[in-house]
Amino acid sequence: MRALFALIVMIACAAGANAQPREGFAELAEALSPSVVNISAVQRMTEDEALPTFPPGSPLERFNDLLGDGPRIANSLGSGFVIDADGIVVTNNHVIDEADEVEVTFPDGRTFPAEIVGRDPATDLAVLRIEADETFQAVPWGDSDAARVGDWVVAIGNPFGFGGSLTAGVISARGREIGGRYDDYLQTDVAINQGNSGGPLFNMDGEVVGVNTAIFTPTGASVGISFSIPSNIAVTVVDQLLEYGETRRGWVGINVQPVTSDMARALGLPGPRGAIVSRVEEGGPAEAGGLRPGDVILAFNGVPVPDDRRLPRIVAETSIGTRADVDILRRGEAMTLEVEVERLEETPPQGTMVTGGPMTSERSEGSLFGLNLTPLTQALRRRYDVHPDAEGLLVTGVDPASDAVGKVREGDVIEEIAWTPVDDVVEAREIATAAWQESGEPVLFTINRDGQFLFQALSP
Repeated sequence: MRALFALIVMIACAAGANAQPREGFAELAEALSPSVVNISAVQRMTEDEALPTFPPGSPLERFNDLLGDGPRIANSLGSGFVIDADGIVVTNNHVIDEADEVEVTFPDGRTFPAEIVGRDPATDLAVLRIEADETFQAVPWGDSDAARVGDWVVAIGNPFGFGGSLTAGVISARGREIGGRYDDYLQTDVAINQGNSGGPLFNMDGEVVGVNTAIFTPTGASVGISFSIPSNIAVTVVDQLLEYGETRRGWVGINVQPVTSDMARALGLPGPRGAIVSRVEEGGPAEAGGLRPGDVILAFNGVPVPDDRRLPRIVAETSIGTRADVDILRRGEAMTLEVEVERLEETPPQGTMVTGGPMTSERSEGSLFGLNLTPLTQALRRRYDVHPDAEGLLVTGVDPASDAVGKVREGDVIEEIAWTPVDDVVEAREIATAAWQESGEPVLFTINRDGQFLFQALSP
């Protein structure tokens, strides 16, 4: 037993010794730090925005001299890194947003003014150009897709104004979503704090695999959960900002929703993958190409679609004017359509959260899979503000103990069950029961919610 214990201790010690680079990070710090800069963004405030002064005779009048008489200046401090010897710097958009002046300071103390080449609020990236007749040491981009959970990474930046600070950790997770349209963040346990925003995340080869942009914290300081924009997303955005001064993303005019495990079984898929089309914009490229609500997109322009979050990024990164093949599954039949990618007209995100409606027990003509259903009437259309295009059975209640909780809500209209249109409760029950008995799998319901189609797989 003692021998076994000794062996376990030796293995544990060996694992600990190999858990970090034996040579440390000193060489990386020496090689990379000269390319990491501090960003100082200045916004001149108007008189209306300036702090008020104290009135004559006030006991606090003596503090007016400290406030000054001129326009107030707000400073924003962040980090950035040089990607081109001509002085091209990458940082976060929120570091320089609304700035009137931007300065870049190197670790050796040199400070230069910089112009904003372009910025992209959607990914929180910005590109600056240093205004100086000098060349600068640049760092290379790495392949973030090759970064694995557990890989060592280091961040160099300007936390709390302490320039040239290095912190190290590992990649904790990939593909994190924190509320943005194109989220695909690398999560790390590297200590990131205020002022690190816009700084680089390096792999052990000294390549930038991420741009540090956000942290999760209940305290305001690092608790070991930080997020970085993957380099493979950043490169595409930065290249467009350098070429056009703005981003030019692809667009086809659809809304999508995830394919859950239940829905995958109902659709006959081996597992949850792809994205199911919930809405096709009228007059958009997708409509012209023949896409319909209910189509499951499995690949776009030759790129497999693993889930509904990945598809918007695939489309956005497709060149404008591309005639893309779209591999879909339509009611069990595989087919390929062609859609021409147009340019997305960027607008500020209009974030809305859809929450479930009240679960009531209002009397209806029948219950099905936990749903109280009734045929639509004009009175019900007015009462529930039903979309004029909706046709089918109105949901007037949801059984809180049913599988439908969180999937369907009061006011939804069931238009199809198992791809069959329904407007009669008895008929709908027969269709749903037959589909369930035939396959033993959840049954697909087509739902019209405020004019947008949703698809949910329900079990009785």
